[in-house]
This record gives sequence, structure tokens and C-alpha cells, in this order.
Amino acid sequence: MQVRTRHTPTFGVARLVLAPAEPVLVERSSVLATSYGIGIDTKVKAPGVTAALCTAGPEGGWVDVAPPLPGDLHVLELDGATGWCVARDSWLAASATARLDPAAPPVRALHGGDHGFLAYAFGSGPVVLSCYGTLDVVTLDAGELVTLAAGHVVAFADTLQCRLRAVSPDAPQSVRNGGGLALDFAGPGLVLTRTRSPRSLVTWLRDNGFSARS
Repeated sequence: MQVRTRHTPTFGVARLVLAPAEPVLVERSSVLATSYGIGIDTKVKAPGVTAALCTAGPEGGWVDVAPPLPGDLHVLELDGATGWCVARDSWLAASATARLDPAAPPVRALHGGDHGFLAYAFGSGPVVLSCYGTLDVVTLDAGELVTLAAGHVVAFADTLQCRLRAVSPDAPQSVRNGGGLALDFAGPGLVLTRTRSPRSLVTWLRDNGFSARS
């Protein structure tokens, strides 16, 4: 699979170019267009995400995917050695040689055994991530520390040491969506962040009187 992005960094769209008979797993609601002859199976089971399996015909083809919120896209190239913890609401697509597991040990240790806002991406090949707002990359040297609000984290390498904690013991917290939580990181490794938080948008809409009926 090859990934070609356009309209970034404001309204990113990713074109997934597929070889003959090649499958790709995509976020179910993100598909906006395909070349003629692409098969789409919406009943496929993918743990932790709502997914569809798109498969090219004998001539190959392409699938266009776009996130629901405006912003940047990032193509994470898995190398078979380093795994990544990925925010489940940032995942758009993954090649057939990559895997996404919301119960893998690196995320299960953070979530306390429950399924939470992170999944573990491993294997090889491209994984396409969406970013509400603009993508920032935080590079940490060995022993370097940083704290990030959970809602602003897109993904981080499993080379990092990481601790999940409450921002404030008096505020509500949810491991399901990352609300009220922060992540403390220690290098070496990379953290991908977004300048806007989908969770903050939901809170702002609610606090300003917007609803699904508005």
C-alpha cells in the first residue's frame, strides 16, 4: 500500500493506493471515495475500532479516507521492530501487514486492564493517523521528561517510559476517552501530538449549549 496525502495540514485526505487484490483496513465512517471495483466489507471484526475492509480488484485501485474533524494527517511507517501506542480516535487506516490491538501489554498496563483510549500498533507497513489541528512532534532524548494532556496525544513509540495519571484528583477522569488524564513521558523516543483535542471540542459544544439537535 502507498499513501498519498492532499489538502494538508487543514483538511487532510489520504489516498490509499492498492496493488491487485490488496486489502486495507480503514475506519468505517472515513471512506469518501474509491476507484471502481473496490470491495468493501463493513462486517469485518477489528478489536477496539469500527472498521471496514477494503479490497482492490484484479487491476488494483485506490481508497480515499478523511477524518470527521479538520486537521493534519500523519503516515506512521511501522518497521517491525518498534511498536506505537495510538489514540483510537486518531486511527484512519492500516496496511494488511500492520496490526492494532487495544489489549496489548503496553496499553493494558496504562489502562489498568480495561479497554481505553489507546491501542497498540505493531507489525510493518503504513498506518494513517488523523490529527485534529496541526501535528507536532516531540523528540525526547534519553532521560528527558515531558507531560502532555491525554487528549492531545496522537501516538508515541514504545521506546518511551510512560505513566498515566489524573490531572487533578478532584476532577472527573475517564480511561475510556482520556478525559481528565495526563501522560508523563521519559525518553528516548517520539511523541506525536495534536494542537486541538476532540474531547475539548465536545466539552466546549456542551458548555455553550450545542447538542445533536442544534
